[in-house]
Amino acid sequence: FGADDIVYSNLFTGVHGNYLKPSIEAAGLDPNNLPESDPSAMDFGSGGNTDAKAWKNIWGCGQGIGAVKSLGSTADYVAKLSDEYQQAKARINAL
Repeated sequence: FGADDIVYSNLFTGVHGNYLKPSIEAAGLDPNNLPESDPSAMDFGSGGNTDAKAWKNIWGCGQGIGAVKSLGSTADYVAKLSDEYQQAKARINAL
């Protein structure tokens, strides 16, 4: 992912925010032709009157999105963190 994958829109909550373009596309919406939302009708769970929900189906993102190198399950990330922790702990104990 990179900067080109960030879409700035107020459709999903009524407040402008940055969202991940592929998640908008996966929800069946055209990220290049999103309508403007009425800011007086803010609803942080509405998904912009679509079936998709903000933060569940439509993912928020920002400049750091470029640092994402891969996607994995939570279990994979927890296992990796645990392994890295154990390795770091072993190095410290060896001092």
